[in-house]
Amino acid sequence: MENKGFHRSSLNSLHSSTSDEDMVEITEGTLDFKISDDDPPIDAENDTEFATYNGNGIHGSYNVMDFLDVPGVGTYEDFNTIDWVREKSRDRDRHREILSKSKESTWALLHSVSDAFSGWLLMLLIGLFAGSLAGLIDISSHWMTDLKEGICVDEFWLTQEQCCWKSENVTFENPNDCPKWRSWSQLLLNQSEGAFPYIVNYILYILWALFFSLLAVLLVRNFAPYACGSGIPEIKTILSGFIIRGYLGKWTLIIKTITLGLAVSSGLSLGKEGPLIHVACCCGNILCHLFTKYRRNEAKRREVLSAAAAAGVSVAFGAPIGGVLFSLEEVSYYFPMKTLWRSFFAALVAAFTLRSINPFGNSRLVLFYVEFHTPWHLLELIPFILLGIFGGLWGAFFIRANIAWCKRRKTTKLGRYPVLEVLAVTAITAVLAFPNEYTRISSSELISELFNDCSLLDSSKLCDYKNDDVNTTNGGILPDRPASKGVYTALWQLSLALIFKAVITIFTFGMKVPSGLFIPSMAVGAIMGRLMGISVEQLAYYHHDWAIFKGWCSQGADCITPGLYAMVGAAACLGGATRMTVSLVVIMFELTGGLEYIVPLMAAAMTSKWVADALGRESIYDAHIHLNGYPFLEAKEEFSHKTLAMDVMRPRHNDPSLTVLTQDSMTVGDIEAAINETTYSGFPIVVSRESQRLVGFVLRRDLIISIESARKKQDGIVSASRIYFSEYTPPQPPTSPASLKLRTIMDLSPFTITDQTPMEIVVDIFRKLGLRQCLVTHNGRLLGIITKKDVLKHIAQMANQDPDSILFN
Repeated sequence: MENKGFHRSSLNSLHSSTSDEDMVEITEGTLDFKISDDDPPIDAENDTEFATYNGNGIHGSYNVMDFLDVPGVGTYEDFNTIDWVREKSRDRDRHREILSKSKESTWALLHSVSDAFSGWLLMLLIGLFAGSLAGLIDISSHWMTDLKEGICVDEFWLTQEQCCWKSENVTFENPNDCPKWRSWSQLLLNQSEGAFPYIVNYILYILWALFFSLLAVLLVRNFAPYACGSGIPEIKTILSGFIIRGYLGKWTLIIKTITLGLAVSSGLSLGKEGPLIHVACCCGNILCHLFTKYRRNEAKRREVLSAAAAAGVSVAFGAPIGGVLFSLEEVSYYFPMKTLWRSFFAALVAAFTLRSINPFGNSRLVLFYVEFHTPWHLLELIPFILLGIFGGLWGAFFIRANIAWCKRRKTTKLGRYPVLEVLAVTAITAVLAFPNEYTRISSSELISELFNDCSLLDSSKLCDYKNDDVNTTNGGILPDRPASKGVYTALWQLSLALIFKAVITIFTFGMKVPSGLFIPSMAVGAIMGRLMGISVEQLAYYHHDWAIFKGWCSQGADCITPGLYAMVGAAACLGGATRMTVSLVVIMFELTGGLEYIVPLMAAAMTSKWVADALGRESIYDAHIHLNGYPFLEAKEEFSHKTLAMDVMRPRHNDPSLTVLTQDSMTVGDIEAAINETTYSGFPIVVSRESQRLVGFVLRRDLIISIESARKKQDGIVSASRIYFSEYTPPQPPTSPASLKLRTIMDLSPFTITDQTPMEIVVDIFRKLGLRQCLVTHNGRLLGIITKKDVLKHIAQMANQDPDSILFN
């Protein structure tokens, strides 16, 4: 987008640090990439701050003229991609300097030790903050969820379970007989039975849900639009090197922490596990500003964010090892061995902190922790694989339906009214959820109920079996029993809950409130798994003489565990939507604490992934990345087309020639004119226009800041002053104006390829090195340039997609 006006009032942002704390003005949480180019140069879309330049100076002063120390030089604009190669090189130079100085004095040695230790200290702080905030969110959401149905009259801040802990009336047969806990009908009407008390409870349930969701969406819209959604697609993009200022800032952290509990408590079909990863990454980004080496280096900061994502999963599921594997498998773009160790430490500290808080009062990190004791049989792999097929089918269906709905939200008037949309979906959810006891409770409680392995004392309908002639002398293990009326009632209620959850989640995920997908997906799978588990259990009980059950499921034996089927189904549906495999199995293993169930989980997870991949290659997070047009190069996909760099590079055959700077023949006025007449993010530097021999590459931002700084602080710099990018400055006549040497801001080793390089190799180079751009040469002469945007457009074009429609939408 061209803009020939240079706004000086906005130039203060040039001298700010690259902190992601600064808020970005956006409308309803929708990112607008129309004003910025993601990569230099050769593109007419760039930040309006740098669209033109007239050289009259920046308001501000500098105390030094070393351009590398000028604030803003070497930093990046919002909605731009970092240069991984340059950032890693700068960090190596910094590290070498510290090591060389450490031998000079004791103070320098202490500084070297503190620099080496700072990474571990930062991981400790991230773990403490992530665990504490997760505990706060768990406690508040649990209390507000119970508030929709009643209140503890003596101590209103207690949940229903906490309120009734000391009550003598509460038994396994009557778990709800608690005088201290009063439902709203009991409080207002002094009645608990009958049609009118039911209606009062129904209405107040809906009103509380609407109040919580309204408060959440208003806080997000007015204070931190980036706090909506799960945050995982954006975190994947940020970890790949993209800059989104404010997305991991302090306001986003505060608002997301508050509104996450509100959104979960409203009863919407969403979870807090995905947003907890965003919360942990916000903690990591903010704490990075305490340490210079992370504050000033974007690549180092992304290593910290990878570890923070592991800590987020650790507190979300109580799975530290699964968190590390999730960060490695799903979100991280660059994950060296050092980051693996630090991720493990951060996840450990976060889990320990949450365990110390004990938010659920059961000494567990999650509400639905469960242990199974009955071994599974080889023939049970058949229903487990069937659950994997269901998970893959549901995952593929959900992704297509949700993306279609989100596209409709973006392209119609629906997107203009996020508050009304949230209220409408909340009202529909509450109205349909209250009559069914399995949808009325929170999704985490539902999963806990479905995972549960029944005992004789359980009062749940799912455990309402006929207990005639039950022999429990075998270590307390119950044999398979015939289902009673309560189980059959629960089956049709769960069937309705399955349809309800599967449909309403499509419209909920992506609204302008914090919303995770892990728990809704697991709930759908757990319902299907429990239904199948009960069906197989009853089949085995009544037909134990069938050939399929002979030899391992005799009458009176405990053969089938329906809760295990629920767990496998939950893993299958979560894998179908997210395409997680290794990390998913480890997370579910850590939830159950049973090594013997890894094979069923692996079978279901792999089957789910195969089926879902056959129907669509993208996970839900990758689909949302493409929907929002983020410049993300997926490392898991292969590029198999036989095209060359010359087919992708710019300028093309009919385009104007490449804009370049010469190393010693241009004046300040010439370069100001080049900056003013173009919107490119950077310029190649050549020996001369005739030879086109490449010298280096310089960023537009660095040029503007350096020239403005020199005009203010260096005497004699005028438009006629010669600019030198060469190592040696030739002697000047006495009457000529002072020259300006800018070699220090130039990249002396820009990545180059030849015009005959296959694009398959070019794509791999961009993925593995994290390049912003590479220069194309022929016989040593500069021909053109390929940016990350060019690569993304080419991949889209080869996939028969509109290359302009998927970028910065």
